Amino acid sequence: MSIASTQSTTGDKSKEMIKNGSTLAPNLSFVDGFTRRHIGPSDADVEVMLRTIGFDSLDQLSDATVPGDIRLGRELDIPEARGEREFLAALKTIAGKNKVHRSCIGMGYTDTVTPPVILRNVLENPGWYTQYTPYQAEIAQGRLEALLNFQTMIADLTGLPLAGASLLDEATAAAEAMTMCYSIASHKKNGFWASDDCHPQTLALLETRAAGLGIDLKIAPIDEIDFEHGQGGLCGLLVQYPTTDGRIEDYRDIAEKAKQCGCMTVAAADILGLTMLTPPGQWGADICVGSVQRFGVPMGLGGPHAAYISTHEQHARKLPGRIIGVSKDVHGKRALRMAIQTREQHIRRDKATSNICTAQALLAIISSFYGIYHGPEGLTNIARRTQAYTGALIKGLARLGHQTLGAGPIFDTIRIRLGKGRSHAARQVADAARERLINLREYDDGTLGVTLDETADRALIADLLAAFNFGHYTGFDIDELVNEAAADGTLDLGSLTRTGSFMTHQVFHNYRSETQLLRYIFKLMSRDLSLANSMIPLGSCTMKLNGTSEMIPVTWPEFANMHPFAPDTQWRGYTYMFRELEQWLCEVTGFAAVSLQPNAGSQGEYAGLLVIRAYHEQMARKEGRENIRDVCLIPTSAHGTNPASAVMAGMKVVAIKCDERGDVDMADLRAKAEQHADRLSALMITYPSTHGVFEPTIREVCDVIHRHGGQVYMDGANMNAQVGLTSPAVCGADVCHLNLHKTFCIPHGGGGPGMGPIGVAPQLVPFLPGHPVERPDTAGEFAIGPVSAAPYGSPSILTISYVYIALMGAAGLKKATQVAILNANYMAKRLAEHYDILYTDMGGYVAHEFIVDCRSFEKTADIKTDDIAKRLMDYGFHAPTMSWPVAGTLMIEPTESESKDELDRFCDALIAIRKEIEAIAVGEMDRQDNPLRNAPHTMGEIGSDQWSHPYSREQAAWPAEWLRDAKFWPSVGRIDNTYGDRNLICSCGPMSDFE
Repeated sequence: MSIASTQSTTGDKSKEMIKNGSTLAPNLSFVDGFTRRHIGPSDADVEVMLRTIGFDSLDQLSDATVPGDIRLGRELDIPEARGEREFLAALKTIAGKNKVHRSCIGMGYTDTVTPPVILRNVLENPGWYTQYTPYQAEIAQGRLEALLNFQTMIADLTGLPLAGASLLDEATAAAEAMTMCYSIASHKKNGFWASDDCHPQTLALLETRAAGLGIDLKIAPIDEIDFEHGQGGLCGLLVQYPTTDGRIEDYRDIAEKAKQCGCMTVAAADILGLTMLTPPGQWGADICVGSVQRFGVPMGLGGPHAAYISTHEQHARKLPGRIIGVSKDVHGKRALRMAIQTREQHIRRDKATSNICTAQALLAIISSFYGIYHGPEGLTNIARRTQAYTGALIKGLARLGHQTLGAGPIFDTIRIRLGKGRSHAARQVADAARERLINLREYDDGTLGVTLDETADRALIADLLAAFNFGHYTGFDIDELVNEAAADGTLDLGSLTRTGSFMTHQVFHNYRSETQLLRYIFKLMSRDLSLANSMIPLGSCTMKLNGTSEMIPVTWPEFANMHPFAPDTQWRGYTYMFRELEQWLCEVTGFAAVSLQPNAGSQGEYAGLLVIRAYHEQMARKEGRENIRDVCLIPTSAHGTNPASAVMAGMKVVAIKCDERGDVDMADLRAKAEQHADRLSALMITYPSTHGVFEPTIREVCDVIHRHGGQVYMDGANMNAQVGLTSPAVCGADVCHLNLHKTFCIPHGGGGPGMGPIGVAPQLVPFLPGHPVERPDTAGEFAIGPVSAAPYGSPSILTISYVYIALMGAAGLKKATQVAILNANYMAKRLAEHYDILYTDMGGYVAHEFIVDCRSFEKTADIKTDDIAKRLMDYGFHAPTMSWPVAGTLMIEPTESESKDELDRFCDALIAIRKEIEAIAVGEMDRQDNPLRNAPHTMGEIGSDQWSHPYSREQAAWPAEWLRDAKFWPSVGRIDNTYGDRNLICSCGPMSDFE
């Protein structure tokens, strides 16, 4: 039985008083439900808002907005809502089924210590985790600085000058690097060589990615490399540094030969090891990738963790993911922003460098603070201590008669062959280790692997030696073993020893006391607007409440400290949660199965399209023909990730027009489906549409695709308008990804983490993703390769969505959807007197978001959407989504979590701005020197002795009365984006460099 159904509760309202004779006894069921905490408007406010838009009930509103032929017509089969305290207690019991061992498995994941000042004040702080991706840079200077620190740290450690602001995981980063090599070679060389001593999950993900892009991937020993492999030769090669089994190889000659052959060298490098080892950039690597998980981010059964990528500056426009750069504001002050965004998916679409949208900003920020907390000396000390314990282990194993494989230098990982006559006893040793709550890596050939980390101590080494002594303690003096290793050169890295300083910028030296670091963390946080300040009404982004009770389990040790490749008998609590969450998501979507592996919405899109491609390939094999279904139809209004993902999956994108109402042009759809009938693979569609409307033809759209042999992929970005009212399956879709960081409350973290699990119809179940190390239960008979490094993506944050669904229950989830639609329609009604609402349905209603048309203002008042966005900062708000999906517009999504008072406050701000625009248009304000063109106004500007504007300081900074009570101040004025791209600086440097 589900833990969410073991005790029935009422959720939001107490049941009626129970009659006990002539006395009314109090109802003992739980009263203070979570739903009324999650949903912003009170019941009284809901009634007022419904009357404002002409309805008597939420159900009546739903019937008016959701087309009749796709209404669910039943309640969700999800248990009744639980109370917060009782459910967390039950979940703690489930978490207890996870048995946390000391992990020596390695393979890119290690134990780490998150400094408490960072754990409490960043990872567990809504001021950090409820921020959005820093598109509005003037109110995001804090996280931009933290990410710039991250880039500086990565550039210094890898020896390559340009680093990105994070990728999803190490394996994905390696696949992105391979794609980057292919792009730099202008697709004229399609060969790529991956050394077979890379981590197995990395190699498997490379295979997945290469197949869709037409890259000829060869996995083999690096010393057998053939630079002529593939059409036109190799575009790149990948090596692991150190290798997956711990060897530290000198790749200088390989890198030099590659350069001579026009081949890029990619190094997947251990970030802690780089404090001691020669940086890849110094020995000839062109690109470096890896994970920063061991820099203070818990393992979490595989995630979330930030990956890194760095390269040379000439490859800046080929680099995937976000890059933070230095620019200046209108006052000449140093200011940060996301640089060269024109290469990203939301602008370049099918020609983008990558489909990445959500990355791992929050985890990168944690790792950057970890680097600041320890500084270069502290990081090096951790590395040397880890290496010293590794050396001690080698010496102890030698005394026991066991052989450490590899003759070169060592860092933290070794591979052991048991002594003569004992080679068959690897399982016995592994069992002896598990009895001591230690996990080892077990190779197929009977050898064993051990990886140490910053948590290693004398007791761990003693326990490991006892395990390799078949359960008997050795009595060896650990300090003596360390001294022996140091004395005989075991710890000598030889010519690969790092020389010279790194992380020299003052930020890595100024905050060594907790008081200093705490104040720095809060200084940066105070520069960023988050949900802790005000609503963030970004259309298609669903910035709803991330409830505190949902967040609490993330850092529980039972969930946080689990290695992704630990024996599954040790994570039964996770298994329980996975199965129940999959069941609930199947119920919400109407699909037959769900894969939890994709660790971002973009990866969910990619996985869903790969599943469709695999399905068509299998059908072609059954019918004895070649699969030629490679055309993907995509409406012009689609998210930029859609065409980028389709290209990654090996499909050809064909655009479908939208009609004057913003809906899919049915005539164009039918014509294109007929034209490409023999090659039609899929249609990608968002529902409700990105124009904010429930299109009445969605069933017909799906039928057209199915009649022509294609499958329908539904982008789940707008699932917040479907839950409990309709479902992708009812609409006719075959696969859908769910943005758990939108609809199901995982926070955005300033640009990640996210999760993008996919649900599929029965015919697609056999193709759900597998994994080479730990096969997920959902992996089908014809499973595609992995799309994420870990089997279940980022499991530790799945607890957030799990708790959310359990606390809301079926009724609460449905009400949340209805109130999200109510809030949008209420705002649209209020704003319609002042702005044109671009798209509505035939009844004049919108779904959960709507588009405000601002295109005429440029002609009448020289005002653009950017001016409105910056002026909203003066009112204490983040702007809506700008100029997407229609240029010159604002798309507003209030979510269900915002109260009526907050909705009114935002509407009042937009109405006041509209009046300012009108004043400009009629000549009452100057067309150039006005509050919109000069926004945002900083405290420094308002407090300056100089004020030359024709409007008052009060109108500039306090245009609304509520700002007298609390005001968020942008820390910089309007930023010069063009200057930042033309003078690209992407790491910390002295002010003299900037000048």
